[in-house]
Amino acid sequence: MASKPPRRPANPPPPPPPRAPSASEIPAEAPQPIPSSQIVPSLDFDPSAEDAKQERTGARSSKDSLSSIERRRRFLGRVSLAMLLVGAGVATWQMGAPLDEDELRARRWTVEDAPQSRWERTKLRFTGIFDTFTEPLWPELLPPPMQGHLYRPYTLLVSVDDLLVTSTWDRQHGWRTAKRPGVDYFLGYLSQFYEIVVFTTQFHYTAMPIIDKLDPYQFYIMHRLFRDACRSENGQPVKDLKYLNRDLSKVVLLDTHPEHVTPNPENAIILPKWTGDPKDRGLIAVIPFLESIAIFRTPDVRPVLQAYEGKNIPIEFAKKEAEMKQRHLEEWEHSRKGLSRGGLTLSSLFGGSEQATASPVPLTYLEQKRLEAQQHFREEQEYLRANKDNFDKMLKEEQEAMAREMPSTIWGAMQAMVTPPPPPGQASQQQGAPKTSEPPSASSLSAAK
Repeated sequence: MASKPPRRPANPPPPPPPRAPSASEIPAEAPQPIPSSQIVPSLDFDPSAEDAKQERTGARSSKDSLSSIERRRRFLGRVSLAMLLVGAGVATWQMGAPLDEDELRARRWTVEDAPQSRWERTKLRFTGIFDTFTEPLWPELLPPPMQGHLYRPYTLLVSVDDLLVTSTWDRQHGWRTAKRPGVDYFLGYLSQFYEIVVFTTQFHYTAMPIIDKLDPYQFYIMHRLFRDACRSENGQPVKDLKYLNRDLSKVVLLDTHPEHVTPNPENAIILPKWTGDPKDRGLIAVIPFLESIAIFRTPDVRPVLQAYEGKNIPIEFAKKEAEMKQRHLEEWEHSRKGLSRGGLTLSSLFGGSEQATASPVPLTYLEQKRLEAQQHFREEQEYLRANKDNFDKMLKEEQEAMAREMPSTIWGAMQAMVTPPPPPGQASQQQGAPKTSEPPSASSLSAAK
């Protein structure tokens, strides 16, 4: 007999929960399940809800709080800044005070010449801080003029580059420094009339050997000025004569670079550059013009120089001198005819003829002084040749003494570099060789021995 299947109950009991297998029942090779949160990060969250879930303990947050050290540091920083601003304001106010006597003397101003407004004085003192980089190293480039037989009423500033010397090159010798034709006569002859000062834009360590070759005994060049005596203008060295400590109405500046004389163009003579031509006579040709300024004692050289500006000075002055000579001849002829009309003359008393008593044409004042100066120059050169051995010996002794005084250690060299150099005038006066265009007397020479 077929049996009926058992009838299922209407509400079967729930199945028991699955039992987690034990560690022993899990095979070793079975992979461990990875939580779904580690597979793909969930972005379904609310930051505000997350913050709300965080438990609050009631303690104060240290996010916006500062430590006592940091607060003290900020306070001191604010106080320092305030003191700096107050100090800057006081210093700015003091810069506008009237100029004292030392400042007026250094700038060669009077009380009327000084700025009158406080703003102008403040601006003047503030820009003066940077004068170390743009102004000459000394407020007075030259000492007071020499007195006695060394006194010269006029000052002649002479450049070096392309005026007295120039650089030449050839295959045999390479680069060399060539001396311009006539430079020895130029310096020796004009030293009778002018205080000759070499003023170059070169540095002293490059220009000093050249000047020593031009004037080894320091007879003609009284002072030497180098790059540190120039003023910087837009990065270009210029020769500002207001620092010269000389009357500018008696100063003549010879140069070949117009950009170097921009502060005082009325005192400058711009000559063509010498390119090394051994037959050049440009330096000798300008001597008559320069000597005439000193011989005629021109009260102010600036109007005279401006009258020849842009002209060939040797040619133009030769024309002027020819005109003066012609007027002198006419005046002499006129005076001679006036004497002849007088009737009775000394020659007629003794039966002489006018042709026999005719005197040569007298020299002009310029020609007379020129002959005297040339005679003096020849005597001076003869004296130098006769005493050349003595001067060479003195020069050698001076060089040896300077070599002994040079620092022999690094410390001494550093001290020499830190010590500021003396002004150019004092430096030249400290050198042993004589600096005069007049020959030394026999007594001074024997004393030097």
